[in-house]
Amino acid sequence: MKKKKVLITGGVGFIGSHTVDLFLARGCEVVVIDNFSTGNPDNLAHLQGRSDLTIIQADINDREKTRSAYVDTDWVIHLAALADIVPSIERPEAYHRSNVDGTFTVLELAKEAGIKRFVYAASSSCYGIPDFYPTPESAPARPQYPYALTKYLGEQYALHWGQVYGLPVVSLRFFNVYGPRSRTTGTYGAVFGVFLAQKLNHQPYTVVGDGTQSRDFTYVTDIARAVWAAACSDVKQEVMNVGSGGHYTVNQLTKLLGGDVVHIPKRPGEPEITFADTTRIHGLLEWQPKVSFEQGVASVLEQIDYWRKAPLWTPASIHEATRTWFQYLK
Repeated sequence: MKKKKVLITGGVGFIGSHTVDLFLARGCEVVVIDNFSTGNPDNLAHLQGRSDLTIIQADINDREKTRSAYVDTDWVIHLAALADIVPSIERPEAYHRSNVDGTFTVLELAKEAGIKRFVYAASSSCYGIPDFYPTPESAPARPQYPYALTKYLGEQYALHWGQVYGLPVVSLRFFNVYGPRSRTTGTYGAVFGVFLAQKLNHQPYTVVGDGTQSRDFTYVTDIARAVWAAACSDVKQEVMNVGSGGHYTVNQLTKLLGGDVVHIPKRPGEPEITFADTTRIHGLLEWQPKVSFEQGVASVLEQIDYWRKAPLWTPASIHEATRTWFQYLK
């Protein structure tokens, strides 16, 4: 049986590298396109020398450098994007070029090549501050900042290319992904990366507000499994949430990580809760999360040596990120 050839954009990144691991383990030939702007090449260092993995260092908007990667490809997994909130407010044009223009380019090249499956990595940030918990896919989109808007626009492009051009598209809205290889640098990042950097810097965790806000923390290998399930299915032109099945407070997280805490003011525009309604993905793909919150945090701590070698947020950069947030979203 011929191996599936799979193109994974952003495959050097946090989620992308775990997706590469899984697809290779399932017998696929994988091609990665990544410009290394936010991804860490060390994430795929353990795969060096494999004949079934090709890494192309290029921007997804560069058609000349990337067009050949789509030839004879079965599936495209589009994970490449600029993330983080504050930088998207400061540099909206860069985010539009990466997350909207980049998605348009990937869709066009996928259409040109006759791709059989297209999986788009969407974001739960499109819901903003929703009215209902757990939040279903039918909830209105209320992006609160350019990152959320550009990811939502990318999703709409993907679904429209499915509708108009028959590209078989599935969009997966990821909720609060965490796990090994998450980034510990940036102007403003996910709480896990910030807390890990603080742990390694022997600093107290900076908890926003009273720490009772909760997040649908979803382990990265469960995310990769959802991508696999979407790629293997016959489902198309569908949007599905990918969440853990629960939600957990920041106070629970700091207790599991262990260490001191300091409190900083709440940031405007952030939801008190993120909590995915995963009924649709259970029904359509028979997907269920496997890693509990406690197991996931323990796994991160077991691999703490990975982050000892990585660049980290500093206390000064975390303070600056908070100050900038208030400047734009007060």
